[in-house]
Amino acid sequence: MNQTTIPTLLLATLISASSAFAADSSTNSPTESTTKEPAAKDAGKEPSKEKAKEPEEKLIESKHTLTIGGQEIAYKASAGTILLRDEDDKPTAAIFYMAYTREGLSDLSKRPVTFSFNGGPGSSSVWMHLGLLGPRRVRLADDGGALPPPYQLVDNEFSLIDDTDLIFIDPVSTGYSRAIPPKDAKKFHGLHEDAASIGEFIRLYVTRNKRWGSPKFIIGESYGTTRAAALSGELSQRLHMNVNGIMLVSTVLNFQTIDFNAGNDLPYVLYLPTYTTTAWFHKKLPSDLQRRTLEEVYETAKTFAVGDYQAALLKGSSLTAGDRAKTVQQYSRLTGLPTNFVERADLRVPLGRFAAEILSQENRVVGRYDSRYKGYVRDRLANHMEHDPSYEAVASAFASTFNNYVRSELKYETDLQYEVLASVGEWNWDQNNSYVDVGETLADALTRNPFLRIHVSSGYYDLATPLFAMHYTFEHLNVDPALLSNITLDSYTAGHMMYLNPPDLKKSKADLAKFIAASLTGAR
Repeated sequence: MNQTTIPTLLLATLISASSAFAADSSTNSPTESTTKEPAAKDAGKEPSKEKAKEPEEKLIESKHTLTIGGQEIAYKASAGTILLRDEDDKPTAAIFYMAYTREGLSDLSKRPVTFSFNGGPGSSSVWMHLGLLGPRRVRLADDGGALPPPYQLVDNEFSLIDDTDLIFIDPVSTGYSRAIPPKDAKKFHGLHEDAASIGEFIRLYVTRNKRWGSPKFIIGESYGTTRAAALSGELSQRLHMNVNGIMLVSTVLNFQTIDFNAGNDLPYVLYLPTYTTTAWFHKKLPSDLQRRTLEEVYETAKTFAVGDYQAALLKGSSLTAGDRAKTVQQYSRLTGLPTNFVERADLRVPLGRFAAEILSQENRVVGRYDSRYKGYVRDRLANHMEHDPSYEAVASAFASTFNNYVRSELKYETDLQYEVLASVGEWNWDQNNSYVDVGETLADALTRNPFLRIHVSSGYYDLATPLFAMHYTFEHLNVDPALLSNITLDSYTAGHMMYLNPPDLKKSKADLAKFIAASLTGAR
């Protein structure tokens, strides 16, 4: 498959145009727009020169409607900034956010509020905003694939606005969020620093909008799942704010599971089933395996990965020649890679080399975020990924539609560049000769708050945060077995952003709505 073609039955990210996805801006155009500025603390007093130089918070509100399941939903859209301040009350950052709150509800104690962010580190919240959760979404081809520019938004009939209010947060340096002054951005670029700033934003939003009494949910994607797990401790321990549920999309909590470093064989084991599903999709497996279903070939590869393959890696140089030959043969059979390639790789094929090699005879590279995608290459002898075709296929569509939407429909004006995926430089992981593992933080939050529910979404074609790596993480979560029933794992037939594929978008809506409803009962 290339960036403009992909079979319709398979998932998430490429396809031909469909009239069913035709844009209809009129059904979602604002009926009212207002600008609000927070009241000055010292109203009636002449501001000092120092205060006059401070940036001001900005808030633009507008009213809209959306039809979901035949029901018209009236909601308010808010686009604005909230200032974070230090102990001396000096602003340290302006956090941009977009909120969608349902109109006509008087009892907020029964209305959930969900805080959403993506990953990176360095990603804005645009992906889940305009792809999964928000009332508007990017129009893509029938199978979720790319369309030529100019790009359009359509009403999202699978939005969660009928189930929960939605707050999309751009962390510092992403979207329109900026440190104050900008040169201090590095103060926010770290695992704990980032979680603390998002936690403070949530505290301020909840306080100002009188939502302490509302059910609260967190949803994060990719590194956003890392942030969500870190936040589970930040919110409960520092702010004493327990949430009802945490939703994780394309999860990475334990970075040992995805880091192809010398001496760390774990990723080679955990990536293998996704190598197999990728080869199956591109019809690179032997005929007997090609006749099996996606789920069947995945399970076959998983059995080999945790059995003979893992044992072979564990033995290292003590592996006999006969067992090595058998392992090479089976690895080749399950991945579509030539036996001599597997042999020369010493049974260890990292992600970049697999992506470049699996379709090398076609001079194509497969996607990291979604391995169903394939793209052209310039260096046909390269043994690494020149680029990620699954990212390139949709990046401009999301950036372009957001920049138009925020101004034309939500009336938020600024000359700042919206940083869809910002370069945040060196990230402070706060680790000394060890791997980041926020699974411990999440396990602690679950232990302290046994009413906490967790939902996990993963794609069969995700080469960034593979399905088996997620399962490994949760199968090694150190919690009482009685708490495991609080965790729901759902898989999808797409990649990292599985919701770009219409069937998976529909399934995600049903799965997340069901999860939210179940989490509200508080039953154990």
